[in-house]
Amino acid sequence: MRTLCASTLIGEAFVIGLAGLVAMNLSGYPASTVWAVCGSAMVLCVLLCGLVTRPGGVAVGWALQAGLVVSGIVVPLMYVLGVAFAALWWTAVHFGRKIDDFKRQHEQPAADPVTAAP
Repeated sequence: MRTLCASTLIGEAFVIGLAGLVAMNLSGYPASTVWAVCGSAMVLCVLLCGLVTRPGGVAVGWALQAGLVVSGIVVPLMYVLGVAFAALWWTAVHFGRKIDDFKRQHEQPAADPVTAAP
């Protein structure tokens, strides 16, 4: 799950940075405000890559997805991108858990030298 979620989050960090450039020019908000919000979200994306498997990591990821959708208030195209990344996040979490379960079920136990003797 970690790999799929981290890939989604890194892609999202790039999109947030690019949306910050658009918001800086079109929103009317001061550049310092735009970059404080976008920079914080980008840092959260990168930090969450390492924390996604910890308790609450997926929930923080969902909060980030909700924030990305809400950012459409400033840059309307972010409604579309936010929904797209929320769908990618759901896919990464859903199939990542399935892959993790599959790996756990099909792990070969290490051969014990005591029981392996004829």
